[in-house]
Amino acid sequence: MNIRAFTQQKMMVNYIPMSVRLTKRLFDLVLALLLLLITLPIWPLVMLAIKLDSKGPIFFAQKRIGRSTADSFDAFYMVKFRTMVENAEAKTGPIWATKNDPRITRVGRFMRKTRIDELPQLFNVFKGDMSMIGPRPERPSITENLENQIPLFTERTYGVLPGITGLAQVCQGYDETIEDSRNKLGYDLSYSVAMSSFSGWILMDLFIIWKTIIVVVLGRGQ
Repeated sequence: MNIRAFTQQKMMVNYIPMSVRLTKRLFDLVLALLLLLITLPIWPLVMLAIKLDSKGPIFFAQKRIGRSTADSFDAFYMVKFRTMVENAEAKTGPIWATKNDPRITRVGRFMRKTRIDELPQLFNVFKGDMSMIGPRPERPSITENLENQIPLFTERTYGVLPGITGLAQVCQGYDETIEDSRNKLGYDLSYSVAMSSFSGWILMDLFIIWKTIIVVVLGRGQ
């Protein structure tokens, strides 16, 4: 299936089977609850480390683009443990983080490598803003810029909730260039294709979960 044909399919209502939608939501709630219970004992330690390492709040909320359609999109505030210095974009405005970014704190660098900074997003999953697995949510200002440079960029979230982890995240990592975003589009559309069948979705999610575990254990996050 080429990208144009798939885009036309995605614009149709209910391209994702109801069995996938319901099972994926149940999977999200169960996995988010399990992760919250397992990691809750380390939350006080993480919060204390953040406060001792740098000035600023413990949590960081940022407006992101959620599930979209051909005519509109949902916006929500994604919550994370703060990994950067306070007011990190005061002088630059919205920009991508880079490798060895000087704005990232010492504790923040460790949290990014192990994905600990993303634990508060479990509450976004409970609220229904995000899924455990899906395309990475972008900021509105960056999305607008990418739309002008990458054809079909917004189609990657048609009918799909953004995820804490996803195919693009585990295969490529975070974006640093326009070319990274072009590659991400291919991964995200591939994930949407997998969601068009129950067996395809299950196999894809199991693969992403396995890759995510490897990233966390080996500290390959960014």
